[in-house]
Amino acid sequence: MPESFIPTIRELEAFCELARAGTTHLAARRVHLSQTAVSRSVRALEDRLGVALFVRQRQRMTLSDAGRAFLPKARRLLDDLNAAAVGVMAFGGQSTVLRIAVLPSFGRSWLIPRLGGFLAAAPGTTVDVAARLDPVDFAEEPFDLAIQRSRHRSGAAHHLHLLDESLVAVCSPALTGGLALSDEDLLALPLLQQTTRPTLWLDWFRHANLDSRRILRGARFDHFDMVIDAAIAGLGAGLVPEVLARGPLREGRLIRASAREMDSGQAYTLIYPDRAEEMPQFTRFRAWIRAELEGIWG
Repeated sequence: MPESFIPTIRELEAFCELARAGTTHLAARRVHLSQTAVSRSVRALEDRLGVALFVRQRQRMTLSDAGRAFLPKARRLLDDLNAAAVGVMAFGGQSTVLRIAVLPSFGRSWLIPRLGGFLAAAPGTTVDVAARLDPVDFAEEPFDLAIQRSRHRSGAAHHLHLLDESLVAVCSPALTGGLALSDEDLLALPLLQQTTRPTLWLDWFRHANLDSRRILRGARFDHFDMVIDAAIAGLGAGLVPEVLARGPLREGRLIRASAREMDSGQAYTLIYPDRAEEMPQFTRFRAWIRAELEGIWG
């Protein structure tokens, strides 16, 4: 077995605290060890790495060139380990975790407001939700499932169609006096742009056989939920998935700026690896989300 040069946690802690404090006395107090234990840990680390990490100057220990190079990496390792521990502790007494990657706007506007229903139906389960715009590599990443568009198809994964993406033009009622506009009139409004999908308005007016060069371009935003918020604030008209705008439309904070809809050619898709089918919490989630969508669209 090859020799290991990986430091112990105690060695890293002693090194980082001695670099901060400058004396073994102060470092020992901070890591709750004796001065001897701190000195031994630092010497062991130096022996392991084969370099001197400190030089003694009068009564203080200062970092050598090697020590200065190693310090930020050592701190990062300890910070990452602490963050990982805190992340696990956040699950509390829950023994079952479902790790979900989801499109940011779909997660914020649709999934999260409904997650309470799933958690009530799956006692003992908690969720770890992360926003992802890129395809998930289930062989390298710890996710149990992803909710993304059909273009995010992942190799060696299953793909379950959830719903087709239909786009609607929306705006604040104050912007149009509460009336839907013709496409000609819509061209006169500031049209809010979605940064990662910059051609949506071009496609909208191309389908209406209008010259898209006449578009009055508006502010740009990273995510659809930001476009929706900007439309509510009266900054212009947004072209967004109907499923994300349904709540503000129902509440009257938005109106349909046009009566028509546009099929984007994409669909929201549940993507998952083989291993997920062996997880009871996943099969519950799959049944739950299909029932939720059937209740809305059925």
